Amino acid sequence: MARCTAPTYGHRTASAAAACPACSSRGYRSYSSYDYNPSPSSYSNNYSSNRVTGNGTKRSSKPRWTRAGSSIFYTDAEIRTLTPVRENVEIRSNMPDLRDIFLCHAWDDRQGAAKELHDLLESLGVRVWFSEKDVGLGVPLLRAIDKGLANSKVGIVLVTPALLRRLPKEGIADKELSALLATERLVPVVHQTTYEALREISPLLASRSGLSTAEETMEEVAGKLAELVIVESCSE
Repeated sequence: MARCTAPTYGHRTASAAAACPACSSRGYRSYSSYDYNPSPSSYSNNYSSNRVTGNGTKRSSKPRWTRAGSSIFYTDAEIRTLTPVRENVEIRSNMPDLRDIFLCHAWDDRQGAAKELHDLLESLGVRVWFSEKDVGLGVPLLRAIDKGLANSKVGIVLVTPALLRRLPKEGIADKELSALLATERLVPVVHQTTYEALREISPLLASRSGLSTAEETMEEVAGKLAELVIVESCSE
């Protein structure tokens, strides 16, 4: 059976649909709605319920903690991975002074991918510990990080090519990671690299399933993290 060449979002032009071995026989008039360039947020609203990942796994499930009216869907594997983390969040939810997320990242990403994820999370109401804003001048960095880890519900490790270069040098990011790996409060977010590449550097971290921007936008990943860490008493 011929397979569609654009199974995730569909064809964005009529000519692309006509050239597809699976879709050309259907007639490409129905694909005219893709003749524009939608924003990443519209992907989340319109396609999440039937999105298929690169390995053919469908995002069609919702965890018990999902928000009412949420348009975010998950794979079954994501729900299994995130459930223990969510349970820890709920245990710590009665500690109001905690930040929601401690963001572990490579120094090189502080003005790039890490800041992008930080800003997206904050826009969704998530309280993030981020070294760029939470470590003041003259404050001992390691001590500040230690306090940030202790006073956060969840640790997010942003796995990028820069982090993979840094980890073998056993610097600050390596120390943050070592502390997070000792808990059930860790979620890796793989960005612009792969779990296979991570496994070559840190097999222990790679053994923790998480989220990846290879299959979703950073905005969609931030949405899942926000649902994970924000506990609303009316929905529990």
